[in-house]
Amino acid sequence: MLRTGEEYRESIRDGRKVYVNGEQVRDVTTHPMFKPIVDRRAHIYDMAHQESTQAVMTYTDEASGELNAIGNRLPRTQEDWWDKRRAVDAVQRESGGVVTRVGDETIGEMWSLFDGQDVLNEVDPRFSDNIRRHIEHSISADTFHISANTDPKGDRSKAPQDQDPDMLLHVVKETDNGIVVRGAKYETAAAYANQAFTKPTIANWGNSELSEYAVGFIADLGSPGLQFISRTGFAGRASAADYPLSNSVDEVESLVIFDNVEIPWENVLFYRHTKAASFIRSTLHRYSAFPFVQRTQHLADLMIGAALWNVKQTGLEKQQAVQEKLAQLACYRENINAHLTASIALAEPSPGGLLMPNQSLLYTGRVTALSQLPAMMHIARELCGGQICITPDAGAFSHPDTKEWMEKYYNVNENWIADDRRKLLAFARDLLNSDYAGHRLTFQLFAQSPPFAQLGAIYRNFDFDGPLDLVRKAADLSENVLGGQVLGTGNRAAQDGKVAVK
Repeated sequence: MLRTGEEYRESIRDGRKVYVNGEQVRDVTTHPMFKPIVDRRAHIYDMAHQESTQAVMTYTDEASGELNAIGNRLPRTQEDWWDKRRAVDAVQRESGGVVTRVGDETIGEMWSLFDGQDVLNEVDPRFSDNIRRHIEHSISADTFHISANTDPKGDRSKAPQDQDPDMLLHVVKETDNGIVVRGAKYETAAAYANQAFTKPTIANWGNSELSEYAVGFIADLGSPGLQFISRTGFAGRASAADYPLSNSVDEVESLVIFDNVEIPWENVLFYRHTKAASFIRSTLHRYSAFPFVQRTQHLADLMIGAALWNVKQTGLEKQQAVQEKLAQLACYRENINAHLTASIALAEPSPGGLLMPNQSLLYTGRVTALSQLPAMMHIARELCGGQICITPDAGAFSHPDTKEWMEKYYNVNENWIADDRRKLLAFARDLLNSDYAGHRLTFQLFAQSPPFAQLGAIYRNFDFDGPLDLVRKAADLSENVLGGQVLGTGNRAAQDGKVAVK
């Protein structure tokens, strides 16, 4: 059943060992670096109960008649995807910034497991029931579910067995109750989440069919033996008046130490078989890339809004050079929107009977969104002007000795008074120019795989048969160029047919 925000807070008061800034955190729900984002996640839970947002955040389960969170619902129709998109939009609007790791974007990795049950059964049929049960549990229990992928790795020129074996998380022994694992994972939100789908990083298995590093499981983040060593948060470093995003939507990453943690057999999803691990890695973002790219669209909206308000306050919005830069931001935003919309409109049946966003359009949309983001941020900086890096802090606007001068030089007209202008410049600075902004930009390299892996996903999912067949016919090439293989219809032909029918 749907949890409330307070029920979520209580669920993470479980005695877990969290460390930040060289101190142990006694309660992540009240610590100044964690409290703001914990409150944001709690508010998302409360949105499912509020009259104004309940309809967009929930659906009624046909079997039980209970309300459940729309983000956790298995996607079977296009309308399911439109519902999920509307829910994410509502969350982003309510947050006032961009929240990236709040659960709905990582549950999709479990759906990839659901799709891969046949493949996993071929190598080890023991764990299919675990996969289905955990998906059902995520829906019914409304847990805060995250993802654990990246290990410290160590010296990548060496196999993990040739160095400290804990550089990649691995199984050290089996027990009657389950498996015992050692190692570490970097995880966003781990210190204040309930569970994590923990799986291998991109690894060089060589010719090994079996490996103690090829393991995937659900980790209860309140388990004995776990420690969370968190990076310093941005919240509390400076005033919220000067850094509104840093103090409200900063999501803290942790190095999660697995110090001989026992994972019950019912929580193990695959184990030892490198084929299974490689398969999971190749399909991991089949669903989860969608909400991540959607969040980048919301970031584009924030950049457009901040830039446009900045030029409007000083009367520059009618200049052609300014309009051209605003149009570039609009093109970027609409490119993301078009890929998301088209990936739903041309959605594809998945191997497990679900409906997945069109994979070629989704992955090309992801590369479009993330590869162009640094340039778009710089355009937004240009439009905001140099004052975002030189404006004094909020204290200067209120101190009796300086208030008069700040009002004199920051009042533009009767519509743009000094305090509003200060708020806008502070927001733009935190969005585009602060430590938090730099962190968010670099985070793209961690959050959804590095660029080479994103391009690899496009290569595997783009329908090359269409262009090959087009040029073969246009150039009048012989059938011999096919090397004895017959071209299939490919996804492109099927998609073109759907568009023609519509």
